[in-house]
Amino acid sequence: MTVLYLVIGIVVLAAIIAVGLVTTGRRRGTPPPRVDTQAPARAPARDVPVAEPESAAPEAPAAPVPTLERPEDPASRLVRLRQRLAGAQGGFGRGLLALLSRERLDEDTWEAIEDTLLTADVGVAPTQQLVERLRTRLRVDGKEAADPRGVLRDELLQLVGPDLDRRLQISGSDGRPGVVLVVGVNGTGKTTLVGKLARILVAENRSVVLGAADTFRAAAVEQLTTWGERVGVDVVRGPEGSDPASVAFQAVQEGIDRAADTVVVDTAGRLQNKAGLMDELGKVKRVIEKQAPVTEVLLVLDATTGQNGLVQARVFSEIVDVTGIVLTKLDGSAKGGIVVAVQRELGVPVKLVGLGEGADDLAPFDPGAFVDALLG
Repeated sequence: MTVLYLVIGIVVLAAIIAVGLVTTGRRRGTPPPRVDTQAPARAPARDVPVAEPESAAPEAPAAPVPTLERPEDPASRLVRLRQRLAGAQGGFGRGLLALLSRERLDEDTWEAIEDTLLTADVGVAPTQQLVERLRTRLRVDGKEAADPRGVLRDELLQLVGPDLDRRLQISGSDGRPGVVLVVGVNGTGKTTLVGKLARILVAENRSVVLGAADTFRAAAVEQLTTWGERVGVDVVRGPEGSDPASVAFQAVQEGIDRAADTVVVDTAGRLQNKAGLMDELGKVKRVIEKQAPVTEVLLVLDATTGQNGLVQARVFSEIVDVTGIVLTKLDGSAKGGIVVAVQRELGVPVKLVGLGEGADDLAPFDPGAFVDALLG
């Protein structure tokens, strides 16, 4: 009996051990899930706004490069202005020619010729001289044999002065630029003349510096600056109301530093009877000549002022030694005789004439072309 209980006990114990081994094997075959203790727990994904990169500030537009104008060639300009002068001045010359072409040249006719010349501002002395020479030639040669137009042309040409030196002195020496000083009374067009003269010089391939010494008028300075910008010419300017002599001095210094060919200095308009203003003009010239000689002094006259222009010319010539005359507004005027009168008065030639408002309506004065234009 004891043996039986022992056997049963052994069997039960063996069964328990067997069940335990099976359970342990199953647990080893299926490892438990691992928890990664090294990695932090992640938050659920969400949309995060991302800042857009700042766009670069838009670049300022580049300043437009001005298109430089090419001034008209002096030769072609002269041809065009001859045609315009002929159209403007033909009335005066044609009137003389019509009188000389009458069948009978009596005293009334000669008086009419004198009146025509005086009305055209030729002046008393030149008129008397011309009439006397015409009477002599037509009487000696005989009116029938003489050509009234040819005789009149010859005598007018001698009166205008074909042998005067009308070249512009625009070149300096010793490496210094030529200096052109432009003077005149108010309203004659000095600033415009300076701009147009710059165009002539640029067309001749000369390097130019402009001096805006009319410091009393801001508009004059701006106007001259515009003229310079159009053809690529530097303009030296100062504060409004500054000393004109100082600006002129700086302009010439700039011309020397840049090795420019020519410096053109604009001056303020002034009345010929204002002693203080005229003395100031003399100062401008003296200050300039501390650096370089003034090679040309151009007096700008309005052709329509007639005999009053002679008074202006005399006073300016005494102050700054005028070397050349510029006649503006000659277009549309019957006052062409002022050319003769002013040359007689000063002994100074007319060198340039302005015949319109266009940028290139300025040309060297040609006596032959002028007389031909007078005769139509």
